[in-house]
Amino acid sequence: MKIYVGNLPYSATEEQLKAMFSKHGEVATANIIIDRDTGRSKGFGFVEMPDDSKGGQAIQALNEVAMDGRNLKVNEARPKEERPRNSSGGDRGGYRGGNDKGDRNSRY
Repeated sequence: MKIYVGNLPYSATEEQLKAMFSKHGEVATANIIIDRDTGRSKGFGFVEMPDDSKGGQAIQALNEVAMDGRNLKVNEARPKEERPRNSSGGDRGGYRGGNDKGDRNSRY
């Protein structure tokens, strides 16, 4: 079971997250999401527990529990939604410059 953990303190570590959930069952992975621009935590993460019933117990036990003064938001992770990609290429219309064959300033 993949579990979403939100409202994490920015100082929280993956080791702390894993230790917290390990009290309720085996933890396969514990990841805190990092902002790639700043290198800082985004304040949320994911824990994977192989046993769904233990994962459910962990959700019940840890939701709204305080960690460094912040109440955690813990629930089953939803599948990642498809978001449109911001492509850097392609024809988006508009003025493209002046070296087309049809351009009156062209030498061709």
